[in-house]
Amino acid sequence: MSALVELQNVTKVYQGIVQTTALKNVSMIIEEGSFVSLMGASGSGKSTLLNMLGLLDVPSKGVMSFGGKRIDNLSKRERNTMRKFNVGFVFQDFNLINDLTVYENVELPLHYLKRDSKFRKDKVESILSRLSIIHKRNAFPQELSGGQQQRVALARAIVIEPKLILADEPTGNLDSEHGSDVMELLSEQNENGTSIVMATHNYNDAAYSRKIIRMLDGSILSENISQNAI
Repeated sequence: MSALVELQNVTKVYQGIVQTTALKNVSMIIEEGSFVSLMGASGSGKSTLLNMLGLLDVPSKGVMSFGGKRIDNLSKRERNTMRKFNVGFVFQDFNLINDLTVYENVELPLHYLKRDSKFRKDKVESILSRLSIIHKRNAFPQELSGGQQQRVALARAIVIEPKLILADEPTGNLDSEHGSDVMELLSEQNENGTSIVMATHNYNDAAYSRKIIRMLDGSILSENISQNAI
């Protein structure tokens, strides 16, 4: 497999009243079609690394590339353009827009990509059907269960057919049954070729991945092949 994202000796420092080093000399490769779990205590650097992989932030030091193109020297606008075509996000708290229906939440990324109305309709209805929430298309987020909201969030992430999905504690607000449903959907998406990087504290969720990276104080402590990949 070829590299989708590569970090070489990446350090991230946040300047404030107190200087904080969130990542320290991190080197890693996210291969196309991989499923990687990031594990570690709060403050270990997982969220900062997800932001970096999602092109929301750039290194203070080091080199980063996405799809073979260096991104650490791109403008914010250039990174935004690259992100909206290539990266989908799934968050613990769903991050749905309460004033939009299920259909409108999922359709929104396609508006940003300036897809025509027929394409949007066909794509959204196909995704909602696939995730078994087409019957909720006209509902608002507050009318859904947590499991249904996370399905909508996943639909919104995959509707653009991203190369990479970043999931930050995607089952953190769900019970075990709904959490397993979401992990099965992520696993299915990975089997279809999408790379996934997931930050999690949940060992059951991490077992779905092919590689587990453990982080401590902004550094990579270890990388291990998951039992799921054997």
